[in-house]
Amino acid sequence: MKRRILGGTGISVSEYALGAMMFGALGNPDHDDSVRIIHRALDAGINFVDTADVYSEGESEEIVGKALKGRRDDIVLATKAHFPMGDDPNDGGNSRRWITQEVENSLRRLGTDYIDLYQIHRPDPTTDVDETLSVLSDLVRAGKVRAVGSSTFPAEQIVEAQWVSDRRGHVRFRSEQPPYSILARGVEAAVLPTARKYGMGVLSWGPLSAGWLTGRYTKASDIDLSGGRAAVEKHKFDPSLPDNARKLEAVDALAELASDAGLSLPHMAIAFVRAHPAITSVIIGPRTMEHLEDLLAGSEVELSEDVLDRIDEIVPPGTDLNRADSYYVPPALADKSLRRR
Repeated sequence: MKRRILGGTGISVSEYALGAMMFGALGNPDHDDSVRIIHRALDAGINFVDTADVYSEGESEEIVGKALKGRRDDIVLATKAHFPMGDDPNDGGNSRRWITQEVENSLRRLGTDYIDLYQIHRPDPTTDVDETLSVLSDLVRAGKVRAVGSSTFPAEQIVEAQWVSDRRGHVRFRSEQPPYSILARGVEAAVLPTARKYGMGVLSWGPLSAGWLTGRYTKASDIDLSGGRAAVEKHKFDPSLPDNARKLEAVDALAELASDAGLSLPHMAIAFVRAHPAITSVIIGPRTMEHLEDLLAGSEVELSEDVLDRIDEIVPPGTDLNRADSYYVPPALADKSLRRR
């Protein structure tokens, strides 16, 4: 497994990061099986594990903690905080109060005394970024966190955070974790160039676009809206919606291109993300050992210029075929009261 340096941290991480969202009730509830999957990934050369407090309500962090016993010092461990972890409004967000409390909870669940990369999972319009960066700086000085990063931040908020860090003397975000796939290329326009400008590492997630690029969906009838993720996020899967119809057409063309290139669609999809010069590591999120083995088999795939050019023709650079796949809606659009007197 090839390695790259994470931003300006000097930390060497594998080109694949193991995403742990599928370990726990949300995906694979079998702890022993999940631990075996994590060990297989580590044995294959992956040294970077990414999880979050909210994944299966802390269960993912507990599973990762079990798997890393005896191997912790060889692994770069990342987790995140922001989303609600309880009914109290203060049990979430990016405030000093919550982050101070939640980092201790994550350390306990992970069974470690430090986190290599602590990430803010989403922007919080109710908390001044100066407040967030201040507490993160304290955690770094206390040795509980080695480096900090953002996740799914728009370019303008990445810039704001960098400026605040510079002017207030805080630690700065060393990485950004955006959704990025052939079907969701919006981050190419501003997020990825901004991350490169500020020397940030980029840990991209969702390279298979929530299953769209696994080869599972070849026609509208393959999409089951009655269960699983498609039932929860129908606006991202319902083939009767124009944006999703466009995705289905693109997947058909991409599958043909992959076949012509002698590749599987998932291998081509992940190799596409890995080819972008801003990307440090691609997060893969297997639920089963079979999923992991298939993804590992494509870790050395490199795409030719001809294939990359053809992908650009199918899905133009900077395009999100469904805007919902950006996974971030600015507050001014999400809350109508901010647009009306």
